[in-house]
Amino acid sequence: MRPRPGRQATGDPEPSTKTPEFAVPEIPHVPLHWHLPAHPASVSRARHIVAESLPGALRPHLGDDLRLLTSELVTNAIRHGTCPADDSLIELVLWPADGHYWLAVSDSGTGKPALAHPGADAEGGRGLLLVDNLAAAWTVRARPSRGTSVIAGLPLRQRD
Repeated sequence: MRPRPGRQATGDPEPSTKTPEFAVPEIPHVPLHWHLPAHPASVSRARHIVAESLPGALRPHLGDDLRLLTSELVTNAIRHGTCPADDSLIELVLWPADGHYWLAVSDSGTGKPALAHPGADAEGGRGLLLVDNLAAAWTVRARPSRGTSVIAGLPLRQRD
């Protein structure tokens, strides 16, 4: 080992007491990740685990909206994105970034969910309308290997 200028080589490096010349970045948040069976009972489980995963200070602000968003996306994934004959799983990923909490719900289906405007007598078809009204932004993406993901973000700040 070569000594640094101004230091003597002693075999054991001297611990540095010098203040770093740069700011050490924060460790990025690691997304939370779950797999649940593509079964209607998973909707309430998903709602619970996602909402309980929020930091305590954010629960009063985001908890209800995140529970509703989770319910809609997981229900849609089970109804429209999986095959009952399969042992399909629904994947959920939750992470904070860019002033939002993002939720991705993925299934094995190849369909692309789209907004619908059902009639007043229709019994369903309003799930993505709720997502569209709740989320600051949302999108549908094909997965690289197989399936579809719906990704939606809730803002960390109060809406105006």
